[in-house]
Amino acid sequence: MTTTATEPVTPPARARIPAVPGAPLLELKDLVMHFPIRGGGLLRRRSSAVQAVNGISLTLREGETLGLVGESGCGKTTTGRLITRLLQPTSGQILYQGVDIAHMDERQLRPYRREIQLIFQDPYSSLNPRHTVGTIVGTALRVHDIVPKGKEIPRVQELLEVVGLNPEHYNRYPHEFSGGQRQRIGIARALAARPRVIVADEPVSALDVSIQAQVMNLLEDLRKEFGIAFIFVAHDLGVVRHFCDRVAVMYLGQITEIGPRESVYTAPRHPYTQALLSAVPDLALVRGTPPKQRIRLAGDVPSPVDPPSGCRFRTRCWKAAEICATTAPPLEEKAAGQFVACHFAAPPTASLVAEIGDDA
Repeated sequence: MTTTATEPVTPPARARIPAVPGAPLLELKDLVMHFPIRGGGLLRRRSSAVQAVNGISLTLREGETLGLVGESGCGKTTTGRLITRLLQPTSGQILYQGVDIAHMDERQLRPYRREIQLIFQDPYSSLNPRHTVGTIVGTALRVHDIVPKGKEIPRVQELLEVVGLNPEHYNRYPHEFSGGQRQRIGIARALAARPRVIVADEPVSALDVSIQAQVMNLLEDLRKEFGIAFIFVAHDLGVVRHFCDRVAVMYLGQITEIGPRESVYTAPRHPYTQALLSAVPDLALVRGTPPKQRIRLAGDVPSPVDPPSGCRFRTRCWKAAEICATTAPPLEEKAAGQFVACHFAAPPTASLVAEIGDDA
């Protein structure tokens, strides 16, 4: 009597959130996040609030990459933490596959945690120094019942290999790895849950330039292989142009311009976007080309506790007029797919945009 070998039966993982044909994968509607400031004294009553995010709306489709850029303190990181529900918004909607997850409790959020993952900015503080890599990456496997009990290690080793690390190092601790390797561990942890959306919060800003290119190439490969949609938070406009399909520019908690990558980079219509792009180092100077016009903004970014009336950028804008102080400009489509919040939106009349190579 002969017996045939059979493969071990793998228990089914928890059901994924069903896709809605034709609908955006992720949609933010009038999202607001205000952090209250408490006064002194025994009662510590709320005296004011930091308006970190103030009514932003955007969409993300399957497999798309959206860059989120702007000065420090404009609300980019807060937006990323709202999307992953590490923070609960003050108001507004976060629609994932048409379902509002903005105010769900932890039990309701459990299946959505798997769908939306986060890569943190700092690879040093985002990994628990007391846990091995196997434990750090394998936690999501256990929490979401992705692999059978006791089978986490082979999957962890597979994930480490996917991100370019030695799979035999799963029993090492974070301090035994370099900064670039730690960020790869963070990427493997995000991939463990098999997400459809990854929010990458400046994933290369803390790394050496040579390592940045390696990590960006890894993210690009993962995007193509697994079809993951990315929201990419960054300061480096060259990296954003290299990686993202669309770009959203934020200023003081609001989106000032959003559109296809090439439209925003070659024909920016908002004065703030033009100023940002003019500040990018111009590689043409090395070849003896005359320098391009640089836009220098006057003053500092206003306080998010007491932002200006009307257009928030008006206190630093050379186009500002009376209407800018009294009426907030709506985010309107000024070109194909390019939306701008400015009363005087127009492409630059002179060459204000610095050249950013596609191989940045």
